[in-house]
Amino acid sequence: MKLKLGIPKGSLENATIDLFRRAGFSITTSSRSYFPAIDDPDIECMLIRAQEMARYVEDGILDAGLTGRDWIEENEADVVAVADLIYAKQSFGKVRWVLAVPEASGFRSVNDLGGKIVATELVKTTKRYLASHGVTAKVEFSWGATEVKPPVLADAIVEVTETGSSLRANKLKIIDVVLESNTQLIANKDSWQDEQKRRKLEDMKMLLQGAINALGKVGLMLNVHRDNLQAVLAVLPALKRPTISHLSDEEWLAVNTILDESTVRNIIPRLKEAGGEGIVEYPLNKIVL
Repeated sequence: MKLKLGIPKGSLENATIDLFRRAGFSITTSSRSYFPAIDDPDIECMLIRAQEMARYVEDGILDAGLTGRDWIEENEADVVAVADLIYAKQSFGKVRWVLAVPEASGFRSVNDLGGKIVATELVKTTKRYLASHGVTAKVEFSWGATEVKPPVLADAIVEVTETGSSLRANKLKIIDVVLESNTQLIANKDSWQDEQKRRKLEDMKMLLQGAINALGKVGLMLNVHRDNLQAVLAVLPALKRPTISHLSDEEWLAVNTILDESTVRNIIPRLKEAGGEGIVEYPLNKIVL
């Protein structure tokens, strides 16, 4: 059994390979090849642009692949959504396709764009969005650098953004959100019916989601005398349930817990004050719930 897996080439490439590394798969790319090496003999990888991934998965050229929900909808692809994987190229969250216009324009809503020109890479989705609002406008495909087109080459754009910084830099303002999107692991329908391939994809889903669950988290372990246990537990955030185990010396206990990485720098000094000793912070790759 060989599972043919599409890895998104371009903006999502590095984030995807890093996510697979956290999940336990080592993927090695080469500038001269579109076939990355992976340390799993049952998987064969191919780099494909996210915009095209769903089509190749639907056609069965690939058994599975990772791409955005935006491109699945744009291609109207009939595929199996195996898993939602909330990560993007800069952050581990969703991205938005937004309707943006020049700050200096008089446009206030989509209803102001009747008869105007809208530039975007997401042509079909934008046409459906405009139609849902009863707006007739000319939608032009943009090959890139979409933010620089208004007001000379277009009146408005529909563009993807994570932070909105590029839009602000080009003096554009957002007037509506067209679509929210996140990466999905998708599968070909026939491949999903193959018992071995399905098992492989379900295992992959569990590991990838475990890697996402671990993002921004760290493990923390320490030793504490039983007299100071309650003081140490009082320092830890509410709703956290640490593992407590006995050491060889019955007067001492080991405490192990998982915390948000952003809080640890404030918690460790307080744990030391409360009587914690041998405090160790360690990174996490996966948290399988």
